[in-house]
Amino acid sequence: MKTGKISRRFWAGKNVFLTGHTGFKGSWLSLWLHSMGAKVTGYSLPAPTTPSLFEQGKVKDVLVESVIGDITDLEKLRLSLKKAQPEIIIHMAAQPLVRKSFEDPVQTYKTNVMGTVNIMEAARTCSSVRVILNVTTDKCYENQEWHWGYRESEPLGGFDPYSSSKACSELITSAYRRSFLESTETQVATARAGNVIGGGDWAEDRLIPDLVRALTKGEQIKIRNPDAVRPWQHVLEPLSGYLLLCQHLFLDGKEYAQAWNFGPRDSDARPVEWIVKQMLGRWPYQHPGYQVIRQDHWHEANMLKLDCSKAINELNWTPKWTLDKALDATIQWVAGYLEGKDLKELCVQQIDQYEAESSLE
Repeated sequence: MKTGKISRRFWAGKNVFLTGHTGFKGSWLSLWLHSMGAKVTGYSLPAPTTPSLFEQGKVKDVLVESVIGDITDLEKLRLSLKKAQPEIIIHMAAQPLVRKSFEDPVQTYKTNVMGTVNIMEAARTCSSVRVILNVTTDKCYENQEWHWGYRESEPLGGFDPYSSSKACSELITSAYRRSFLESTETQVATARAGNVIGGGDWAEDRLIPDLVRALTKGEQIKIRNPDAVRPWQHVLEPLSGYLLLCQHLFLDGKEYAQAWNFGPRDSDARPVEWIVKQMLGRWPYQHPGYQVIRQDHWHEANMLKLDCSKAINELNWTPKWTLDKALDATIQWVAGYLEGKDLKELCVQQIDQYEAESSLE
C-alpha cells in the first residue's frame, strides 16, 4: 500500500499550471500549493462571482502569473503553457452549475467539452508536462438513484447538460491518453469529487452559498429539494486527493493514469434539509429560519453517493474531516468574513489545521 502522504518536499519548487484558479476550488488550491512552495501559474476567466474568494484571499499575490483567458481559446492557452513550462497541469476551469447548464447548454458544452479538448491538445505539444489531472465531478455517472456509491467503473452519462458535459470530458481525457499520451512520459488521470463546501463559495444556485447569503442579509432561506441526498465534503478533502494523485502520477507513472473518486464517508451523504438545519444550529446570530419551495423546476438527482474504495485502498487516501467538522469550518470562515478578518490568513490557518490532522510529510 502506498504512503497516502502529501509531501511538501515534492511540491516545493514544482511548476504547476492551474486552470480555473479564480474559482472557489481553484482559489483554495492556489493558496495550498503556494504554502508548500509550488510555483503556480493560473489560467482562467475573471472571478465568476462578486464577492469572490480569489479577491478576498488575495490569491493573485501568491501566483507566478494570473492569466485571464478563456479555456476555449486554444492559441492563447498554447502560448500560456509554453511560457509557463509546467511540470503538472491541474485542469479545473469549467461551467460548474447544473441549473445554469439548463439555461445556457451551448456555453456549458463549449466550456466543459472543448475546454478539455483544448487543454489536452495544448499540453501534448508542451514538452515540460509530466502530469495532467482533469477534475470532473461526481455527477458524471449515469444516475440510477441507487442508495450505494458509484464506482469508477460505472457507466458515464448525465440527465442535464452539465452532468453530460462532464461525462464527455471524462471520455475526451481517456481518448487523448490512449491516442496520444500513453506512449509518452506524460501521465493523465481524472478526479471525481462530491459536493464541496467551505468558506468563500459565493456561487449562485448552490445550497451553502445561497444559505450564507440569506443568513448574512437576515433573510429566510428557501430550499428546493429538501430530501435530495448529496456527498457533502469540505473543499480541502478532494483537493488533498488531487495533490496526492498528482504525486503518484509524477513518481509512479502509468499505474495511476485512470479515474478516481474522492468523496466523503458514506455517513456524510446527507439530505439538503439536514444540512440547512445543521447550519442554522451553528449560526451565532438570530435568523428567520427556512422555507421549502415546492414548485416545478429543472431536474436534479435525488440520490448521489460515491464509492471511494479505490482511492482508499490504492492511494491510501481517506477523508480527514467529518461533515460536522466541515460545517464548523465553513461557519468559522463566514464569521471571520463578517468580523472583517484577513480572509487569506483565515484560509491558510484552515489549511494548516487540515494538514496538522492529516498525514503530510
